[in-house]
Amino acid sequence: MPQDDRTPRPARRDTLRFLTATGAALAAAPLARAQTAPATPATPAAASGAMAMNGSGFYRQKIGDMTLTTVSDGTAPLAALLPTWGANPDRQAEFAATLAEYSVPATNTVNHFNPVLLEIGGKRILIDTGRGGASGQLVANLRRAGIEPDTISVVFITHGHGDHIGGLTTNGKPTFANAQHMINEAEFNFWVTQANPNDAVKNNLIGLKDKFKLLKSGEEIVPGVLTVATPGHTAGHHSVLAQSGGQSALILGDAGGHFLISLKHEGAYVGFDTDGAQAARTRQEIFARITDGKLWVTGYHFPFPAIGHLRRLAPGSFEYEPTVWNWS
Repeated sequence: MPQDDRTPRPARRDTLRFLTATGAALAAAPLARAQTAPATPATPAAASGAMAMNGSGFYRQKIGDMTLTTVSDGTAPLAALLPTWGANPDRQAEFAATLAEYSVPATNTVNHFNPVLLEIGGKRILIDTGRGGASGQLVANLRRAGIEPDTISVVFITHGHGDHIGGLTTNGKPTFANAQHMINEAEFNFWVTQANPNDAVKNNLIGLKDKFKLLKSGEEIVPGVLTVATPGHTAGHHSVLAQSGGQSALILGDAGGHFLISLKHEGAYVGFDTDGAQAARTRQEIFARITDGKLWVTGYHFPFPAIGHLRRLAPGSFEYEPTVWNWS
């Protein structure tokens, strides 16, 4: 792969540092189980004594003729970023140096959860559903964006981890009652055939099995929106490619890994990747595809609003460039 001849752009790196230095750094182990309590709206600081919410929890980006909205499901505290998000045991000092270079806190930080809503061709497609339960903020933030759960046309699940499927049900009932539910066939079958499935799988995949349409790799979710095989994080993990008006966006789910370590360091893997070596290879392939095609990109655990572009720093090394915030 030829080296990119563009020189680093300090202003964009400064933007990244600014976003992450405020406590928006990524990190956290996956949720093994979903909670069963209903999602609750954020409580005003005056009533709760907590810090007031900084923003409205959603960000809209026009891409071609579609609207892509990242919708925060909130954050979770994390005591230490390493080694979870950069798990290679012999590269810890290397990873720590990158975090320090970008002024990203390595300890006492948070993990972000960012489902994506696509509005295209008169349909609303929700990609992943957050954690659910008392911690989940997806429904509250959808409503802040003026979107009621019963107006979602399709829910697509990238993979079966609890922080992606937990919001599928509320109090034992489908959260998105009118939506067609979709997931890759191999991914679905892996989780629902386990001898001892966890509670998230029991409540949100097995419990809703009659609502799911099982898709093959590369199959359309709706016209212009395709599944893309991105294995490694889980064996059947699938991302989503959305195309409209000559522009494209790749919604990575967890295929993107960490927004610094996974991008900058070829071969880096995440502690909860099912197959770390395969996940690292997949990331290299999709990062090159995004960069070469000048695609928009979202990462489920990237710092909110978790949307932007990638650029190549050197062979096998990439950098995430957050979008310039647009108020309209």
